[in-house]
Amino acid sequence: MLCYAMSFSLLKIATMIKQILSKLPKKVPKSDSSDPAARADSGNTTSFGNVFQCTNVGSTISSKLNVVKRVSSVVFPSSVNAGVEAVDPCLSFKDVSNAQKQSLFISKLNLCCKVYDMSDPDKNCAEQDLKRQILVELVDFVSSGSVKFTEPAIAALCKMCATNLFRVFPPKFRSSTTGGETEDEEPMFDPAWSHLQVVYDLLLQFINYNSLDLKVAKMHMDHPFILRLLDLFDSEDPRERDCLKTILHRIYGKFMIHRPFIRKSVSNIIYRFVFETERHNGIAELLEIFGSVISGFALPLKEEHKIFLWKALIPLHKPKSVGIYHQQLTYCVVQFIDKDQRLASSVIKGLLKYWPLTNSQKELMFISELEEVLEMTSMPEFQKVMVPLFRRIGCCLNSSHYQVAERAHLLWNNEHILNLITQNRQVILPLVFSALVNNTKNHWNQAVLNLTQNIRKMLCQMDEDLVLACQRKFDEEDSGSSAAAERRRITWERLEAAAKSVQSVGTADVIVPVRSAATCSVAC
Repeated sequence: MLCYAMSFSLLKIATMIKQILSKLPKKVPKSDSSDPAARADSGNTTSFGNVFQCTNVGSTISSKLNVVKRVSSVVFPSSVNAGVEAVDPCLSFKDVSNAQKQSLFISKLNLCCKVYDMSDPDKNCAEQDLKRQILVELVDFVSSGSVKFTEPAIAALCKMCATNLFRVFPPKFRSSTTGGETEDEEPMFDPAWSHLQVVYDLLLQFINYNSLDLKVAKMHMDHPFILRLLDLFDSEDPRERDCLKTILHRIYGKFMIHRPFIRKSVSNIIYRFVFETERHNGIAELLEIFGSVISGFALPLKEEHKIFLWKALIPLHKPKSVGIYHQQLTYCVVQFIDKDQRLASSVIKGLLKYWPLTNSQKELMFISELEEVLEMTSMPEFQKVMVPLFRRIGCCLNSSHYQVAERAHLLWNNEHILNLITQNRQVILPLVFSALVNNTKNHWNQAVLNLTQNIRKMLCQMDEDLVLACQRKFDEEDSGSSAAAERRRITWERLEAAAKSVQSVGTADVIVPVRSAATCSVAC
């Protein structure tokens, strides 16, 4: 019964096919016209023969389609490459037609999603060389301008970049006191750089592509993609951080919709570095990017940008490893003041807040940055901070570290700073005069002594009456401090004598009543 039903169904299908074919215009093949026997045989074929011929052809086609489907599912993920023709990824772009180049491009991208362990150079050598060769072909193909970045192509490229680049770095075994590489430490190089470099080149070519559809690209180069890209800035390989710096700068410039998110994410990285870990390898590169970003801020500055200065950039002066990124940090701060000079007083207050007390090398950096900030400071902003500022400069003038003292003296050689001092000399000179006099009497370094003498001559030429008044006040304070020191010496001698008498009485086991506090007053 089952066989009869199947035969009936096949007969019905064959009849339908025959009816369809009869309606089409008939064209006799040349081979049929030259071979009457073959034509006669085909005319005598029964309907069941037609059925079985159709089913045999259908089964053959079905088996071939299944093979192609299996190949496509490996080379092309269904979510990315729906409707893409499967092409052997090992073929060269020169060996395929222009219509197949797009499919070959996607096929090669998916083949490069295989990641190899590069720590062992003898493992999978042939596969690694093949992958690098294909990556180089992809870079050349994109740079030639022949590729069309359709949505499947963009999705495949972003997937390949994410698979190869986004990874978890091994634990750091460096000293916990450093926040990254220092001058004494050798940089660590990633063994997979031969592949990573080409992937970064391909990603950069993709971002710089002129005919790139940004509306489609931003769907795949989304916020999670950018966050993972920012995580890579903690790489210990300086070559990778340099590539990332260029790529992130291009993304910021091209994808305007991502700009607020990038600024917020970088701020979070800085907050975590300053207030939690004090460990990050890419702060210098991130600040280098933002030096260019800040110069492009529109005026008047948004409150968001000012908050970035106050809560991110100024606290970056706190970590011990500030020397690694201080040059880039200074440039960012100066760019902000160049945009709005009213920010100068806030920056100077921040420098004074985080001023180092025991780190002389860090203090030298702060003085250099302070000079650059003061060069761009207007008179009203300078007057807001000149009292605490020159109290700190006075301490630097007296520093026993000769480089710090010398650098503080050299501030007076700057014409703009000297002009600010001259117009506010009634306030500033009394703050630093005692430091200059103490240097003349006590400092051990001859170069510092010479600089001190030069500044005193300069002040005398500036306002001799004020210098004499400061000298008189200094002499009075010095004599008063000498009298106070003498009183303290006498008081301590009385206390020592009283302690000795109490000790001698204690050895004789005699209880002596305690005298009143009035008989041994302490005046300090």
